[in-house]
Amino acid sequence: MDRLRVAVVGAGYWGPNLVRNFSASAACDLRWVCDLDEQRARRAVGAYSTVGVTTDVDKVLGDDEVDAVAIATPAGTHKALAIAALEAGKHVLVEKPLASSVAEGEAIVALAEERGLTVMCDHTYCYTPAVQRIRDLVATGTLGDLQYFDSVRINLGLVQKDIDVFWDLAPHDLSILDFILPPTLAPLAVAAHGADPIGAGHPCVGYLTLPLPGGAIAHVHVNWLSPTKIRTMVVAGSRRTLVWDDLNPSQRLSIFDRGVDLHVPQDTEAKREILVSYRSGEMVAPALHETEALQNSVSEFAAAVREHRPPLTDGHAGLRVLRMLEAAGRSLAEGGRLIPL
Repeated sequence: MDRLRVAVVGAGYWGPNLVRNFSASAACDLRWVCDLDEQRARRAVGAYSTVGVTTDVDKVLGDDEVDAVAIATPAGTHKALAIAALEAGKHVLVEKPLASSVAEGEAIVALAEERGLTVMCDHTYCYTPAVQRIRDLVATGTLGDLQYFDSVRINLGLVQKDIDVFWDLAPHDLSILDFILPPTLAPLAVAAHGADPIGAGHPCVGYLTLPLPGGAIAHVHVNWLSPTKIRTMVVAGSRRTLVWDDLNPSQRLSIFDRGVDLHVPQDTEAKREILVSYRSGEMVAPALHETEALQNSVSEFAAAVREHRPPLTDGHAGLRVLRMLEAAGRSLAEGGRLIPL
């Protein structure tokens, strides 16, 4: 396969971004854009494009010249479209979240494995240079033993009608957490607390707490009602602490050799004299080669299909995020109780 022949289904909010990146990719050949609104699809491809435009998804799936389908439609439609594409023999890239439930996601992954086809979840943030550097720093032990993960994703956002703030914003943070942590540090449980101060019918402000193995903890704050936009993440280890500010292009990552060391004497009688010391070392801001995350995501999808290997954010990664989201929903319904994963 020289170039992956792709169709994009959905030309609403995210679809045009996929269209632009597939069109720009040397590894892909964009053949179709499909949307219920034909004019919206035409706007996505541009006035002078030779890419086919249609409102009929069956026309796309019946085209033997299409190898893969990228789905950028509401989550409630992901299962039906992904299953139809897989049954037509197409590889599938699905916008986050993978589906609207774990059961639906499992059906997608199971069929893909049965047919020997690739399913990739578009956890776009995992393909940013910053998150890929964070993953490397965790994997190499540069930060030391993980102590806590703290993420804030707040803004005066678009209040959704069909999903709450957890399903809208938290998939980004949960997919990053899943991506940077090795399997031995996977979250053990989820507790969720949310509020709906404006009467939207579901939480607009939310907090997730996820205990991690070894006594570490992860915390995620998501909010549609904040007058300021904040996109920060702190990943703290026993050696160094990393701060990611996604809204600061001149210094996205900062690594601090600062922290707290606890010294417990071995002598039983002296254990009362626990010694606390504070490190105040230097701060390093590593240079990052800035590339568009979605272009990296598209390239990874094409490479995974070509090389017959799972993509970095495969269907199972999408399922792990869905399990955390479903557990968060159960926790909300049960007053914030910790739900095992």
